[in-house]
This record gives sequence, structure tokens and C-alpha cells, in this order.
Amino acid sequence: MEVKIGVQHAPREIVLESGQSAEEVERVVSEALAGKSQLLSLVDEHGRKVLVPADRLAYVEIGEPAPRKVGFGAL
Repeated sequence: MEVKIGVQHAPREIVLESGQSAEEVERVVSEALAGKSQLLSLVDEHGRKVLVPADRLAYVEIGEPAPRKVGFGAL
């Protein structure tokens, strides 16, 4: 699952591949925004943990990873 996180006052977004389902990611984001936790905490496919302060979240985009294209060809 590809997750993009926009952080206020940061020039770039955070992009990670998570092994969690879309429902799990949405639940964690909702809890952070509702004030149940101070941090948004997600784990990527390599086991690295990403922590973002909940009050600094600008947006979270949840979607399937785009398939990578290989080779040279006209589309």
C-alpha cells in the first residue's frame, strides 16, 4: 500500500510503502487526527517506523502502488 503524507511547512511529502491495509492506515490516521494519539505512526515494508506529529499533518493519501514500467517504448 502506497501512503503519501503531507506535512505542514515541509517542502516535500513523505512517501512510503506500507504492508498495512488501507483500512488500518485510515484507522491510524483518524485516531491521530481525533487526538487519541500525539503522533501518526506507520511502518514501511522494511520495518522502518515513520512518526509524524498529528498537529502537523496537512494530508494523507492512501492508494495502491503504481506498477513500475520497464523498458523503452512509446505509449
